[in-house]
Parts: sequence; structure tokens; C-alpha cells
Amino acid sequence: MQRPGNGGRAAIRFRAAGFVVLLAHLVFVGWLTLRPLDVMWVTPPNLEPFAGIRADLALGPVEAAHRIGGGLLLLAPLGVLLPWVAGRLKVSPWASLVRTAAAGALVSLGIELLQTAVPGRVVDVDAVLLNAVGVALAHLLVVPAGRARLRRRGAAVARGEDGGPLLRDEVSQGVTPTIPRVGIAP
Repeated sequence: MQRPGNGGRAAIRFRAAGFVVLLAHLVFVGWLTLRPLDVMWVTPPNLEPFAGIRADLALGPVEAAHRIGGGLLLLAPLGVLLPWVAGRLKVSPWASLVRTAAAGALVSLGIELLQTAVPGRVVDVDAVLLNAVGVALAHLLVVPAGRARLRRRGAAVARGEDGGPLLRDEVSQGVTPTIPRVGIAP
């Protein structure tokens, strides 16, 4: 039996695909950020916010764009993948943004903490800030428009305006009717 508004098997497959893509992205990020580096010396940890960004800007615009852009883009797909896995269409945009940015910041913080045990890697608070901002920007650029489009498509399917046949999985079944019992025997 299907609950009202849950979306059926198609929504489950959609969310499962999102989970697989999310898992693949996290494995890639883990491989990229948690590999040991073979270096002669290691810089000290950066625990002062924006110090690393200022140092990157001092290197010139091309190198700064490369380093800052890399920090913004590393976890940016989480801004789309986390709401995709959650599968909610009717949610406050601000609550979704805060939830997604906080989750991205926690993933980034976890990576930075794991890097303390990896040879050649050091903690950088600016990486956490850039990763969280990248997640929030990706969320703002993609998720509200995507949710609006899916809501319009769902409403069109429910009304039968998409031109195709109504599939049982695409339309909410509503509340199950109850049959009143008459003359129940002891």
C-alpha cells in the first residue's frame, strides 16, 4: 500500500541513484584528500580563519583562483546530492540550505580531522570554510529550481497533462477507503 504523496517506486529508485552517486563522490573525495603526500617538509597547520585565503591571494590571481576554486569545488556536489538523497520536494528553502551547508561543513571538518593522521597532510580551517561555502553555493544555484521543476511536473502528471498515461506509481493513491462493518457477530 502506498502512502499519500510518497512518490512510489520511481521516487525510491531516484533517491537510490542519488545515494550511489553521493557514495561515489565521497569515495573520490576521500581518495583525493586522504592519500599520503611524499614531501620533504610540511607546512604548519592553519588554524587562523582567512589566513590561507590571504596567502593564496598574495600568490597572484591565477594561482589564487586555482587554489580557492579548488576549495570551493571539492565538496560542492554535496549541495545537490544531499537534497537529492533526502528526496523532499515540499520543504522550506532556507531550512534545506542550512541543513545542507551544515552537513557539508561537517563532512569537510571530518576530512580535515582525518588528515591529521595522514603523512604530509595538515589541518586547514580555510578548507572547511571554502568547502562549506561551495556546498551552499551549489545548493542555491541548483536545488530550488530543480525542486520547483519537479513539483510542476508532479502536478502535471497528477492532472494528466503530460500527454502520457497515468501510471500508478506517479500519482498519489490518496487515503484508503474504509468499509463500515454491519452486524458484527460476537
